[in-house]
This record gives sequence, C-alpha cells and structure tokens, in this order.
Amino acid sequence: MKAVYLQNPGDIKIAEIEKPQRGKDQILIAVRSAGICGSDIGAYRGTNPLVSYPRIIGHEIAGEIIEIPEDETNFTVGDRVILEPYVYCGTCYPCSIGHTNCCENLTVLGVHIDGGMAQYFSHPRHLVHKAPDSIPWSILPMAEPLVISMHAVTQPKTQAGEHVVITGCGPIGLLAAQYALTLGAIPVVVDPVDERLALARQLGITHTVNPVTSDAVAEIRAITNDRMAEVVIEASGDARAIRSAIDYVSYAGRISFVGWPKNEIPLPTALFTKKELTIVGSRNSVAMFPESLRLIAEKKVDVAALVTQTVPLEDIPPTVQDISEHPERYLKVIGLF
Repeated sequence: MKAVYLQNPGDIKIAEIEKPQRGKDQILIAVRSAGICGSDIGAYRGTNPLVSYPRIIGHEIAGEIIEIPEDETNFTVGDRVILEPYVYCGTCYPCSIGHTNCCENLTVLGVHIDGGMAQYFSHPRHLVHKAPDSIPWSILPMAEPLVISMHAVTQPKTQAGEHVVITGCGPIGLLAAQYALTLGAIPVVVDPVDERLALARQLGITHTVNPVTSDAVAEIRAITNDRMAEVVIEASGDARAIRSAIDYVSYAGRISFVGWPKNEIPLPTALFTKKELTIVGSRNSVAMFPESLRLIAEKKVDVAALVTQTVPLEDIPPTVQDISEHPERYLKVIGLF
C-alpha cells in the first residue's frame, strides 16, 4: 500500500509499504481522508521533540471499516469511522482516574508511533468512533481538532455568559471560539492577522482584537465592562500571547493553556497569587468524539470554513513542504484517499 513516509526531517515522500494485518482487538479500515496538522509540519521540520524517525505521519484519520474482530457487536464492515489517535496504557495514575488524555505512557499516532496517512490502518477498537453518514469525508477528520478545542474550553469550566478570550486564530482557536458560542459564552478572539479575524467574524464571533494594531488590554476591558475575561484560552503557543493571557484574565479568573510553546517562558507568578488565578493545562481530550461528531453533523460548528483545500494522497508530501514554507497560506488541508 501507499503511505506518507517521513524518513528524516525534510525528507517526505510516498512510500510503498506492506498492508497492515488487523491486530488483536483492532479494527482494520480503508483510510478515506486525513487532516494535515501542525504537529505533522513540526515533524517535517524536525522541531517536534516527541517525534522519532522514520515515521508515517497523520493522526486525524477517517475511513471505512473493512475487517472487524469475530466478537465485535458495535461495528460492522462498511461503517464510516474516525479514529481517536491517543493510545493510552490504562494502568498509570492519570489513566486510573480517567485522565487517559495525559497518560504517562501516551503514544500518539504520527508522533510516537506510525500514523494513519496510508491506504489502510489497524487501530484498537475502543478508540474507533462511528461517524454519521451526513458528514463528508472532506471534513470528517476535523472532528479530531474540534475535540482538542472542546477540551480546552471545558478544562477551565467555561460557563454561559462568561467572556472567553482566545489567543490565536488557527484551527484550534477558531474551533474553540465556535464551541464557546454553543455553550452560551462570549468569545473574544485575539490574533495579529486581520484575515483570520475576518474569518472569525464570518463564523459569528462578534469580538475580534488585533494586538499589534490596537491596545488589546483596553479593548478587552471595554468589551467586558472593565472586568476582563473570566476565562482565557491560549491556543497559539506564542510566548507573547502566553504572557498576555495573564493581563487579559480577570481577578479570580481561569486560564487554559492548549498551545505548545517552543521554549520555556518566564512568567510573573506573583500575578497568579495577586489575581488568585486558576491555571490549567489542556492536552488532547477525553470522551468528546461523539459530541464533536454531533456538533459537526448538526452544523453547530462550521468546520468546513477552516478547510483551505483538499488534496489527493500523492500530493500530501509537496503540500506538507509548502505549508512548512508558507504557513500563512493555509488553515487546514485534508487529504482524500
């Protein structure tokens, strides 16, 4: 079969490899679509320290079931499914308390172990989710970044009526803003790229702030009637945005960090105490795929608006190269197999 093969950083190609055999308690799928994520670009660039090489990339994977275990009762051959790519051990402390998303021994498709940008893929059946027929292959992989965003919004216990500042208008930030709307919260997106702020407004986000061309703190203060935001979700990983989150949040507010910074960042921890902040990390997600699929199927969240283009399997390597060199041209690219 064909697979997107990353031999080393900067060396990506379509390779012919052996078709996988279905493992014990696994489901074999014919892959129909796969999203290209920022972590795939990091793997290509060699800047993601968690990636080992060589590696088949891809963790946003949707497909059609072609083989199931004999005792399987929840799935049938021909079902349309999406894969949950976070393979947890089930025995460590986080797993024992239900936090499988931050398993101490977590392996993520396309990062620690081979991913699903291939014509066929075998995956543990407890990490497979049946997808509604109404969701096209061209957007079905978007359920995975949506669950990342949903977890980032729920980690700080976002409530209806609260102002939620979201720093970063990439896919995660824009999806988080839309999900906040479904909860009845009031998102405020902050990003230095006007085109992305314009897209946010098209998606129904009333409040947008460019921190380069305006005083973001003053604007947020005005929007929140001098309170500042009860919740801040940092979705960019940018050092300046991470520092600014502390200025954007209200006293007794909550901050959720979902963006991955490239380096360690010094922060004024005295302000954590002065404001009595609650600060949470947000990694992956837990038990959110069914709700993610429902929101997409019912068009409560517009994921299609974030898809810049679709490409065939053979065009994924040059597309990864182009995204790496010109990230400003893209939000999300979906490969169709």
